[in-house]
Amino acid sequence: MSNITRDDLKLLSQWDTPTICNGLELISPDSRSAGFTTQNMICSDPKLPPIVGFARTATIRSRRPSTLSVDAEKTLNRVYYAHIAETPQPTITIIQDLDSPAGFGAWWGEVHTTIHKAFGCLGTVTNGSIRDLNECASGFQMLAGSVGPSHAHVHTVEVGCEVGIFSMTVRPGDIIHADQHGAVVVPIGSVKKLPQAIDLIMRREKTVLDAARSSDFDVDKLMNTIALTSKI
Repeated sequence: MSNITRDDLKLLSQWDTPTICNGLELISPDSRSAGFTTQNMICSDPKLPPIVGFARTATIRSRRPSTLSVDAEKTLNRVYYAHIAETPQPTITIIQDLDSPAGFGAWWGEVHTTIHKAFGCLGTVTNGSIRDLNECASGFQMLAGSVGPSHAHVHTVEVGCEVGIFSMTVRPGDIIHADQHGAVVVPIGSVKKLPQAIDLIMRREKTVLDAARSSDFDVDKLMNTIALTSKI
């Protein structure tokens, strides 16, 4: 069990997801090439602040009915909701739609957002579709691959598994940071290092921005300023 607290996660929510990605790049240069979504996503409410939470994961399909018996499907649904309600919290539910193309039927709408919010979930990241945009639970953020009108035959396939959302691989318990730009996995070992890393990046960026806004800005000043940032 990690020693990450709610306060640690809340602290990270003051920065947008691109800033978190910048900080991770400073901590671990390898993060430039993996761990974040890489396709344009639909954001249900761009005005909401970033969400940060522990991942709860599942896969779904919707083009055809589930092949499970009624009792087996009921059991799987209970396993799913128990997974969503687990501690630690807050959580973000990461749903991979296995259909190709994804999004035939929506897992997310008024009912599911309300249920998940009641279980301590802040939002979702999915390659699938969403619906009921005007009726979904207030403050529940959704990043999705598409918007659609029907839930079709949507059903759970697997719970608590590794999932992939637009190049971002997520495992249960991973820490996710997400906003209107997309989502990124924050390694547990980087959570407490990020505030200091972001502070350094912002001070470096401010030096360049101040120079760019000056009346005597030119190429020479830019190159000199960039050289100075390495000493900060």
